[in-house]
Amino acid sequence: MVGMTSTDYAPAPAITLTIAGSEATGGAGAQADLKTFQQLGTYGIVALTCIVSFDPKSNWNHRFVPVEPGVIADQLEAAQTCYAGALDTVKLGMMGSPATIDTVATALKGQSWRHVVLDPVLICKGQEPGHALDTDEALKANLLPLATFVTPNHFEAEQLSGIAITDEASLIEAAKRIHDISGAAVLAKGGVRLSGQDAIDVFYDGETLEVLREEKIGEVAVSGAGCSLAAAVTAELAKGATPLDAARAAKSFVTRGIRRRVASAAPFDALWQG
Repeated sequence: MVGMTSTDYAPAPAITLTIAGSEATGGAGAQADLKTFQQLGTYGIVALTCIVSFDPKSNWNHRFVPVEPGVIADQLEAAQTCYAGALDTVKLGMMGSPATIDTVATALKGQSWRHVVLDPVLICKGQEPGHALDTDEALKANLLPLATFVTPNHFEAEQLSGIAITDEASLIEAAKRIHDISGAAVLAKGGVRLSGQDAIDVFYDGETLEVLREEKIGEVAVSGAGCSLAAAVTAELAKGATPLDAARAAKSFVTRGIRRRVASAAPFDALWQG
């Protein structure tokens, strides 16, 4: 606007990038990430890795279409160049293929980052088992070493730690093992998959161990809870929170979103980020 000076503008928000898939119903993926970023006061940008749509004719399995690696690289080049000097916090979500992982890892290595939050999505329901295994191994080899904060769910924590998680004690041990492997802060999610009245998650960063507890809201997982938790951690870190405070804030944010979840014709509810 004519006549305005730099002092007339509000302070610039922290910028948060998500590299993730599109999920058409809006409950998870990049859609959930961007809504979470906005709600928590950061400026969200996205590079899409794949297009995922649930198939109501096939038990709501995923229909998965990868974005070409060159297109992913183009998106990241644009985002990283546009916000050079301001973009230092990124969340990694659904990758879907070794080629995507290689492309993303190359782009990440092209600059320094304060925070790389990895939501280690190790399976895509409906993928061929061999393809999923190749993707899992590529993620562990190429993205896990870049992460500063990791948010595995119950299944992912078992895969990364190599142990069965059946209770609070084994979830704690898994979080410690994942930290030892990665060097990252870990928020291992038990959620509704462990027995008891509380949904528990375990934070561990090599020094501080804290079990985060909230009373369970139902006994069924809610779509988008994991994406939104990692996105909330990302937003809080970008604003300057410590990893532990970011984990606490994210847990509270997701609990509120589950309490106010959105019902649909699908056999699952979706977290509301509002």
